[in-house]
Amino acid sequence: MVNTIEHIRTTDGIQSLEDREMLQNSIKGVEKKPLPHMLATTNLILHGIELPGIRHDNLLSRAYTEWSNKDRVDVILSNPPFGGMEEDGVEANFPQNFRTRETANLFLYLIVHLLKDKGRAGVVLPDGFLFGEGVATRIKEMLLEKCNLHTIVRLPNGVFAPYTGIKTNLLFFQKGEPTKEIWYFEHPYPEGVKSYSKTRPLNIKEFDLEKAWWNNRVENEYAWRVSVEDIKKRNYNLDIKNPKVTEEEQTYTSRELLNKLHDSFERSEKILTQLRLELS
Repeated sequence: MVNTIEHIRTTDGIQSLEDREMLQNSIKGVEKKPLPHMLATTNLILHGIELPGIRHDNLLSRAYTEWSNKDRVDVILSNPPFGGMEEDGVEANFPQNFRTRETANLFLYLIVHLLKDKGRAGVVLPDGFLFGEGVATRIKEMLLEKCNLHTIVRLPNGVFAPYTGIKTNLLFFQKGEPTKEIWYFEHPYPEGVKSYSKTRPLNIKEFDLEKAWWNNRVENEYAWRVSVEDIKKRNYNLDIKNPKVTEEEQTYTSRELLNKLHDSFERSEKILTQLRLELS
């Protein structure tokens, strides 16, 4: 959100007092957890938003029928919790076919519901959503029917390290027209980097590759496209690998697998310890 604000400012989007006032009143958000809510509010104040419109609330606790046209927005940016599960009863706020306790799935349904016609969204979602079945399949079908899911940027490992090693994706879509094809772009590591980490995080400048490709799309070593007909044949499984990359099959001995499992447990314990310290 802060990067969006700075982009508007640096591209001459703010030229008058009226423009500044409009920007101040246009940035709104909701955060369920206390610590991220405080951090988001503080960050916006530090970047010139005097009265941040960030509420401490859970949007999923409100029945979808209670949202009216005045609640709809032009742009939504969202990073729902990965693997989060809502409390019993929250799923009853959604239509029968889309009821689940999986947080990310509920948020995606709500995002589509809250967009105005021609409204745009950028959402961070884990690989699990792309290949998810059951309710996830129905939500993806709804998404492709109501929106043009034009781009999926596939991010590599470590983007959210050390908090999670789950691979994630950036989904970009616009409401109002059904999807005809989806462009995929596999974000590569910079030269010399094998994985992102806390000491070597993803840098915003590394998205210059996507920016250069965005308005002049061609298939290349990182980009490919898939028709919606092929997606339907896959039962809406969006987890489609780069066809230009051949994956090498790796085999491990039992001892190697046990060592990897042990290392994974150690990393998880370190993350939990760090989270306890941050929340204490």
